[in-house]
Amino acid sequence: MAVLDSKIPQGELANKWTKHKNDINLVNPANKRNIDVIIVGTGLAGGAAAATLAELGYNVKAFCYQDSPRRAHSIAAQGGINAAKNYQGDGDSTYRLFYDTVKGGDYRSREANVYRLAEVSANIIDQCVAQGVPFAREYGGLLDNRSFGGVLVSRTFYAKGQTGQQLLLGAYSAMNRQINRGKIKMYNRHEMLDVVIVDGKARGIIARDLITGEIERHSAHAVVIASGGYGNVFFLSTNAMGSNVTASWKIHKRGAYFANPCYTQIHPTCIPVSGDHQSKLTLMSESLRNDGRIWVPKKLEDAKAIREGKLKPTELAEEDRDYYLERRYPSFGNLVPRDVASRAAKERCDAGFGVNATGEAVYLDFAAAIMRYGSEKAATSGMKNPTDAEIRKLGEEVIEAKYGNLFQMYEKIVDENPYKTPMKIYPAVHYTMGGVWVDYNLMTTIPGCYCTGEANFSDHGANRLGASALMQGLADGYFVLPYTIGDYLSQDIRTGAIPTDSPEFDEAEKNVKDQIEKFINNNGTHSVDHYHKKLGKIMWNKCGMARNAQGLQEAIEEIRELRDDFYKNVKVPGLANDKNSELEKALRVADFLELGELFAKDALHRNESCGGHFREEYQTEEGEAMRDDVNFKYVAAWEYKGEPKDAVLHKEELVYENIEVKTRSYK
Repeated sequence: MAVLDSKIPQGELANKWTKHKNDINLVNPANKRNIDVIIVGTGLAGGAAAATLAELGYNVKAFCYQDSPRRAHSIAAQGGINAAKNYQGDGDSTYRLFYDTVKGGDYRSREANVYRLAEVSANIIDQCVAQGVPFAREYGGLLDNRSFGGVLVSRTFYAKGQTGQQLLLGAYSAMNRQINRGKIKMYNRHEMLDVVIVDGKARGIIARDLITGEIERHSAHAVVIASGGYGNVFFLSTNAMGSNVTASWKIHKRGAYFANPCYTQIHPTCIPVSGDHQSKLTLMSESLRNDGRIWVPKKLEDAKAIREGKLKPTELAEEDRDYYLERRYPSFGNLVPRDVASRAAKERCDAGFGVNATGEAVYLDFAAAIMRYGSEKAATSGMKNPTDAEIRKLGEEVIEAKYGNLFQMYEKIVDENPYKTPMKIYPAVHYTMGGVWVDYNLMTTIPGCYCTGEANFSDHGANRLGASALMQGLADGYFVLPYTIGDYLSQDIRTGAIPTDSPEFDEAEKNVKDQIEKFINNNGTHSVDHYHKKLGKIMWNKCGMARNAQGLQEAIEEIRELRDDFYKNVKVPGLANDKNSELEKALRVADFLELGELFAKDALHRNESCGGHFREEYQTEEGEAMRDDVNFKYVAAWEYKGEPKDAVLHKEELVYENIEVKTRSYK
């Protein structure tokens, strides 16, 4: 078993990144004009990297399967982005953000990477303000902050409930400037289907034009994968329906190790599943937990009456409500981390206290916040003896200013007014902390192949704190990769353009075309979605919020059988050389069917509970996660060997020199 070299710089934690930047090699501006970089994915991580590298002078080729970078799934992030600015004067600092992130990840993240993330976080806000991102501001004009789960300070910058959209537009505007200059060549509606390795280095990709079906060869001196997470392996998730693992999985099959695939985040505040007809789930921002209180009825008979429509939640007296997060975790209350809140909701619903027809929902109630804000507004407005109705009206106006688009979205989907009736929420698959293994420089185990944002594993451990995804994506794209990739590319200043008429490109293109032809000519009887839904049910039932050894072993066998059946019986209508969305899905689901097995294998080997990975065999008497730091304090990085069952485990031991590793507690 190889020991992975994470290339973490020596020295004091607070000085590692600064010293590393001073030590690495640079590329002369005149030489940058002769170097090409491919970036796959144009969300926040990819878009920020493309814009920054092009600004530095590199020639960038950017690929996205959407019709525009503005459609990247980063647009869906709602609640905010973390930064250690301490604008509230409530004790925040770079170290505090670093500590909260490592603790939130249940001590399964790399210390040096997380500290660097916290260190550059403040720069992200300045960068985005300069781009015109309309962050919320206080009355005096200063940027406003709110709190998120797993922390005791307010460090989250936000733009109402559409922070991801506004940040993406900032990155997109920076990209557009470089597209106009000719420094970025944009390939919309293109999907990467393989990476090309020449002399051991990543030197290009094979891509499919999703409009014409043409298979194309693109070369570069380095390849950056910024294609997001793999939550859609569960079929139902909060991800956009097109989100996939293909780019990450293709480089895995070419030699990039895949790390911690079982670390998947279940988000506690999603609109509950309504039936088998659904193709995706909708997230309600975690920011709502700042003001919303989560509860279920205290009595089983009340829960049953609510499910049957005989009792309205607003009719239930305060003393008959169980604010279970406030009861179990008094220090953090409704702002416990996502994994803790999700398991607590599942526990209450499994016990029979769920409040919708399926019994899988809890309430997120804003009544108290509306009255509290209304009273404050009435007092500051000089109102004397306002009525409850007047206070409620004022309070609803405040809530609308903070969360209005989220409330509007909920009402459109559920057809209930959340100002008058508590929202119903339930956990759902959201983010993936696992991903492609990268070193401190964000390089994978393939030289010249980098991976950024959610597609890599590096910063969140076993559980991501809210508002940290946008932080990591922009940190990687704007402030980390542009430095570290230069160290590698400094060896390529005399290489010249990479030709595409080589045996390596021939072989990669042939592999892609062979797979496409196999699907097109397969006279099966079942649709791609038929198999994707089956895979999703196996994953959710046996690899979801809670796992056990028996279920994981069954999942491995069932996924293997499903994969065999998929290749024999899937039907892909249409032509290869044409627009063909079913073919696109088939290629993606083929990768999910391999990833799903490795996911279950990784979860089975990790005999502990930590963060989003909860093994039923390893829990405390109170139902909390029980880690095994003696045997499992490492990153599990898997090497591809032809089949998921043959994957070889490599370990990166996690060393904590600046944080005391202890049992997580939010009580």
